[in-house]
Amino acid sequence: MNNLLPLPVLLPLLASGLALALGRKPNAQRLISTTSLLIVLIIEGYLIYLTDQSGPIALSLGAWPSPLGVSVVVDRLSALMLFVSTLVSLTVLVFSIGSELEEQRRQTPVSIYHPTFLLLTAGVSAAFIAGDLFNMFVGFEVLLFASYVLLTLGGTAERVRAGITYVIVNLLSSILFLVTIAVIYAATGTVNMAELSVRLAELPPELQLALQLMLLTVFSIKAAVFPLSAWLPDSYPTAPAPVTAVFAGLLTKVGVYAIIRTQTLLFPDSPLEDLLLWAALLTMVIGILGAVAQSDIKRLLSFTLISHIGYMIMGIALATEAGLAGAIFYTAHHITIQTTLFLVTGLIEVRGGSTSLNKLGGLAALSPMLGVLFFIPAMNLAGIPPFSGFIGKIGLLSAGVESGHPLSYPLVISAVLTSLLTLYAVAKVWNRAFWREIPDEVRSDGTSLMVQRRWVRLPQGMVVTAGVLVLIGMGITVIAGPLYGYTDRAAIDILAVEPYLRAVLPAEYR
Repeated sequence: MNNLLPLPVLLPLLASGLALALGRKPNAQRLISTTSLLIVLIIEGYLIYLTDQSGPIALSLGAWPSPLGVSVVVDRLSALMLFVSTLVSLTVLVFSIGSELEEQRRQTPVSIYHPTFLLLTAGVSAAFIAGDLFNMFVGFEVLLFASYVLLTLGGTAERVRAGITYVIVNLLSSILFLVTIAVIYAATGTVNMAELSVRLAELPPELQLALQLMLLTVFSIKAAVFPLSAWLPDSYPTAPAPVTAVFAGLLTKVGVYAIIRTQTLLFPDSPLEDLLLWAALLTMVIGILGAVAQSDIKRLLSFTLISHIGYMIMGIALATEAGLAGAIFYTAHHITIQTTLFLVTGLIEVRGGSTSLNKLGGLAALSPMLGVLFFIPAMNLAGIPPFSGFIGKIGLLSAGVESGHPLSYPLVISAVLTSLLTLYAVAKVWNRAFWREIPDEVRSDGTSLMVQRRWVRLPQGMVVTAGVLVLIGMGITVIAGPLYGYTDRAAIDILAVEPYLRAVLPAEYR
């Protein structure tokens, strides 16, 4: 069964090449893309079962024994991240197929979109299963290369401008990542993360701290942790709805995953707990204050994305079983909900002609189904019971109170305040875009925008796909008990470290 581990990377890569070769046959591209991701999803579901039964699974590629060779490793954490990310990617891909007639025919070349999207999913999976820092870097670079292309598809001035910011920030973080890997290799003679967990402890404390800070800086940029998050609200909103949705759902979570993995495996006795707690607090508060100030739905959701990364960093910083379990659960929940909201925002733009709250109104009357599709994930994001957002936040708040850390109480208060302000932000969208009358703007040809909007119809494929993702978000609420039990077991394994080492390293290296 170990031979299954590379397939979440290899299958999308092979499908990407095949889709590119069939660039003039869009129907064949769509079939290849959806089929490959569906097969990968089934494999990842089986990996969840295997890791939950037997613990971490590792494979040394090319028959080179670990740690000399390249290792891929899947444990409960990475199996869950693989499954959720592919599930969301598949749903977004189906949504984008429904939107091709509206968006991609005009602005996104289909022959480029499908291969690049598959390349993105391969990069995300590669980062999740990497057993060493260099191949994690490779996974990041593959997904970032694909994201550069997706972000600037269509070549509009706005997208190119946003892409330049995105490229510059991520290139700088990638350079820092590569320099950090070089320093770690010079100091320890390895980049294998299992072996590093043993060798880093032998280094002087000052050098350990410097290396930890360098890795945290890299991954905090990619996860959009304050104050390294200013790039995100200017980059994500300009892309087409499916691209923005998959970016919001996945890219920052790969950074969060990398922080979890390196903090618990490489630096289990971290002296940076206070720094991470302050970063979590400021990310929550500054992010949600930015969201409240926005009048465009895409930018508002981009700031809520930043804000809710703070919840995940909070669980990591607590460095307890309860905190880590809550962070893993909330990450899986947030991937689904944030993606759903960005897809629904794409539908709002089709139906209302804009995502600006100053130009929207009356959507509840014009499209009641669209109101339902927005309302459910919005309440979930705000943490209204009994949704999974409430369950995840309660778990994190309980972990904060139980930790007894001096900063935990200000952090818990900030988390509650952030949740209330999130409710205010999504309520503002609901009130202005759905409840109030549509502004009777008159176009230059004398046509009333109100009259024109009445005749717009949403593509059924896009509505159904968004509805499926809403149901998946509700399904997380239904299975929250078993899922939380799974994340508890994942947290126990991660904090124990030993199960990961046993899976990867021969006895003489441990």
